[in-house]
Amino acid sequence: MIDPDSVRRRTKIVATLGPATDDDAVLSQLILAGTNILRLNFSHGTDKQHVDRIQAARRIANELKRDVGVLGDLQGPKIRIHRFRESHVQLQEGATFVIDANYDEAEGNEEVVGTTYAELAHDVDAGDMLMINDGRIQLEVMATEGSRVVCRVVVGGEVSDNKGINRQGGGLSAKALTDKDRKDIITAAAQDLDYVAISFPRGAEDVQEARRLLRAAGGDGLIVAKIERAEAVENIDSIIQVSDAVMVARGDLGVEIGDAELPGVQKDIISRARDANRVVITATQMMESMIESPIPTRAEVLDVANAVIDGTDAVMLSQETAAGKHPVKVIETVVRVCLGAERQRETQISRHRIDAHFERIDEAIAMATMYSANHLDVRAIFALTESGSTALWMSRIRSGIPIFALTRHETTRRRAALYRGVYPLEFDVLQAQAGRVGEYVLSQMVKMGIVEKGDRVIFTRGDLSGIAGGTNTMKIVVA
Repeated sequence: MIDPDSVRRRTKIVATLGPATDDDAVLSQLILAGTNILRLNFSHGTDKQHVDRIQAARRIANELKRDVGVLGDLQGPKIRIHRFRESHVQLQEGATFVIDANYDEAEGNEEVVGTTYAELAHDVDAGDMLMINDGRIQLEVMATEGSRVVCRVVVGGEVSDNKGINRQGGGLSAKALTDKDRKDIITAAAQDLDYVAISFPRGAEDVQEARRLLRAAGGDGLIVAKIERAEAVENIDSIIQVSDAVMVARGDLGVEIGDAELPGVQKDIISRARDANRVVITATQMMESMIESPIPTRAEVLDVANAVIDGTDAVMLSQETAAGKHPVKVIETVVRVCLGAERQRETQISRHRIDAHFERIDEAIAMATMYSANHLDVRAIFALTESGSTALWMSRIRSGIPIFALTRHETTRRRAALYRGVYPLEFDVLQAQAGRVGEYVLSQMVKMGIVEKGDRVIFTRGDLSGIAGGTNTMKIVVA
């Protein structure tokens, strides 16, 4: 089933599940409002809670006849301080503050606190800047003494239990995949998640290891690399090449590279991902004020709109839907903002791979289809697909013309729910009579109200129906 509003909206929405969405009625409204991908944050909750939420998401999506993907987001090596005796302290500018890996986990005070990362003192040098709680607290490293990192408070304020630590400029050597991540990958495989996101990868090897572990556990999900380390920005092209999608995870990334660098890096990552035919998600604090407020700030509206104009496939909401007071209203707001941004002319003009040489016939067909569609009065594009690759390649071209991915495979439809401008539809090409596939497609699309008699459309398919990678035909017809 295709929601008419979602057909017009090309940018997809990722919403995080949590306590605020555990009610079936709320989850139904979340999907109906326009959510395309539901995200599980493995940093919070138990295995049972994750499994219950996955099963609820699949059940409700099926009841609503919506193709909604599920993404599992691994926690990764979140480097944190331990806890304070009174749950929080106030750090004064200029004061000395020590982070000690050997200090009691629950006895932190205004002078010292423990850390989850035993190697911190080996990874930093005098003069380095450590950022706590997304940079709200800033500490200059004065010296290291065994397990102790002695700091001077540069920017003080209140700091509470378990806040994250970043080194400005990157360089902390914690491995991307923790023991917890390996356990969560097994859960992701068992639950047949559509996407698995790896946190804090430094290079291509981290992404490849995550894929190996997922495949070894029997999972077939696609891998999302979260770009949130300075090292990942330096290795961005190799990371993109071994990933199925990338996420611009602006929280930790902004702390490591600095706020001033973040806008340009976001635009560059989106551009590089699209050029490499990869999917890209933009995330973190997109509508954060709506955790409490029923309306966003103008800055948040512009942030979402700019990501859309940059060409992101999807925008992601975290606490806004997982624990916020207005989860459904957030989705409705993002839908409106995306639609407004997509009316800008630059979202429909593309020179993607205009001078490129294509190695594959099916990719060449996809590019030819989009070039033709953008230079003709075409109502819609129908891609008969097994794996979804043809629709993905088409979606790399900026266009206002809807691309319908027609496939009999539920997994393909759920994955394609993330692709910008692509609308998955259940369609079994094997039901069409040989030689009359085009007629069958058009008759079904007219019956569903997607096109009308007299509309010009393009459809793509392979000579051998039901074979992945076999698209070799583009046809322009009138319904």
